[in-house]
Order: sequence, then structure tokens, then C-alpha cells
Amino acid sequence: MAMNETQKTKAAALRTEMRKLDPETYQEIRQSYYKIADELRPLVDALEKADADLGPDGPLLEEHYIFCEMLDRLNKSLLGAVV
Repeated sequence: MAMNETQKTKAAALRTEMRKLDPETYQEIRQSYYKIADELRPLVDALEKADADLGPDGPLLEEHYIFCEMLDRLNKSLLGAVV
């Protein structure tokens, strides 16, 4: 999804701050971000499938919702546009 002007301004400010970091810290943030981004969607999908397999209103449903919220928050983050 394309960023609006407010998001572009915030991403530019974030990029400026990230450039102030030492290379090692920047790389650690970048790698950690991508680890989370790569693994969160498969976790959400696996919890959804497990919940469906075990029946409605089980404890996995609540966990599925929690991780869906995390995925939504990750998608709203501008860090991915910067790193």
C-alpha cells in the first residue's frame, strides 16, 4: 500500500534517526525486524488452522486474535520502509 504524506514524513524522520545509529545497532534492528516479519504471518496462519481443527471458542482462538493484532501493528509500522 502506498504511503500518504503524513506517513512519508514520519518515515523520513525515522530514516534520519536510524542513520544516526552505529552500523552494528542498525543491523541488529534490521535483522530482528525481518525475523519477526518473516515468522509472524506463518504463526497467525498456523494458529488459525489449529483453532479450526480443534473447534470453535478454544484457547487457540484467543491466541490467534492476539497474534493477528500483532501482525496488524507490524503492518502499521514504518520501520519496514526504512530498513
